[in-house]
Amino acid sequence: MGVVFGGKSSEHSVSLMSAQSVMAAVDRDKYEVIPIGISQGGRWLVTGDPMKALTLGKAEGEPPAGLLAEATSHSLVILDSSGQAVTALPAGPVDVIFPVLHGPYGEDGTLQGLLEMAGIPYVGAGVAASAVGMDKLLFKDVARAHGIPVVPFLPVKRVDWVRHAQAIMERVEEEIGYPCFVKPANLGSSVGISKAHHRSELLTALSDASRYDRKMVVEVAIDAREIEVGVLGNDEPIASVPGEIVPCNEFYDFAAKYLDGTSGLLIPAPIPEAVSDAIRQMAIKAYLAVDCAGMARADFLLDKGTGMVYLNEINTIPGFTPISMYPKLWEATGIPYGELVDRLIELALERHADKARSVTSSDSTGKGD
Repeated sequence: MGVVFGGKSSEHSVSLMSAQSVMAAVDRDKYEVIPIGISQGGRWLVTGDPMKALTLGKAEGEPPAGLLAEATSHSLVILDSSGQAVTALPAGPVDVIFPVLHGPYGEDGTLQGLLEMAGIPYVGAGVAASAVGMDKLLFKDVARAHGIPVVPFLPVKRVDWVRHAQAIMERVEEEIGYPCFVKPANLGSSVGISKAHHRSELLTALSDASRYDRKMVVEVAIDAREIEVGVLGNDEPIASVPGEIVPCNEFYDFAAKYLDGTSGLLIPAPIPEAVSDAIRQMAIKAYLAVDCAGMARADFLLDKGTGMVYLNEINTIPGFTPISMYPKLWEATGIPYGELVDRLIELALERHADKARSVTSSDSTGKGD
């Protein structure tokens, strides 16, 4: 089993923390673990100690590797300086991949597409679900199409922000107002997210978010409790007990998630049973709406004044660090970390077997070349 971590995203460091936890929890009596690191420059590493090389920032000194996008070999290969394959990985073919990549180039369907071409089973959502789940604007459109409430928002393209900054700020003030959240459309772990209370903060927030993505989303900042639910399964998913985040900062930003460690996690969330049930049902509805598989964490906003529940986003590769909400939610629901990892691998193999039943040839007999 290969565990892929690191990646070109700004969430690289979070991925390393998640991968260390996953690899520590894998049942070594059932699986041989192959660490597969990807540097922020995009170099794949499989020899030596990829985790150590990425942690120390010494990836470029290691031999590069690659995955053959050929559906019979399932092989990782070592490359020479010209990019030519020189030898196959001694461990042999890879039977299943556990991607622990957060953000673009890993959680957005790009890696999933490569694994589909290579014919290798992998944990988590497929290409389409990964792409939609990663793109906050696309996901909000899908949610609304399925009758799932989201907070009012405004899409902004970087090209328009560069050309018409004044007009965009005026539109935000007219249609969204203050306070508001500004987010890159295709990032997670709260990277690039800011809360603006007035125009000067809005200017800074949009300028910062535009550094990370060509699309941004500006949302109404409601006074809300942050509720999260884990979803597990393929065609018949189940939802965990909800948990509540009590951020140490004004909102649950990157520092509150991963650096200071003082944010509170209340599991189960102290909310009425009827609200809990409604949120869990909404999480499964959203999961099925984008055709998710394996796992996801659905994040909600519970308006403190009205009691209205809004779906904020869905994360198809949620954090797996020791302090991450997803594994903690399942532990509270009765599935400990090690068993959760095992189930996810089984779900990956189940999904792959189901897809293999599909006819891929125009020959009505299903026989290809």
